Amino acid sequence: VQLQASGGGLVQAGDSLRLSCAASRRAFGGITTSWFRQAPGKEREFVAAISWNGGITDYADSVKGRFTISRDNAENTVYLQMDSLEPEDTAVYYCAGDRLGRPPTYWARDPAEYNYWGQGTLVTVSS
Repeated sequence: VQLQASGGGLVQAGDSLRLSCAASRRAFGGITTSWFRQAPGKEREFVAAISWNGGITDYADSVKGRFTISRDNAENTVYLQMDSLEPEDTAVYYCAGDRLGRPPTYWARDPAEYNYWGQGTLVTVSS
């Protein structure tokens, strides 16, 4: 499965953006999918995860209440709606997929658990 992230851009603090992660094939519907981000000079960090059927979601504390992850398996796409953006949200955002389709619990926050990665999309939030 190939993943392609898109939707990044330059916005001001308080603005919104919606990122998309498009998959190359229908098997995407059975894959737990997450968003990670990496700011310059920092490690890649977990942002949000969603189970294969959309029934379970998990968020990093830093984005809870501002970001919403969702998916449309008919379109082979996972979204990350980002509201009330802050300069601290500036990073390259990556989508990742776990082929085992496990419910996203503690393991989902570890980048090493994922089999598939998109190429990343840059989000820059100015103050």
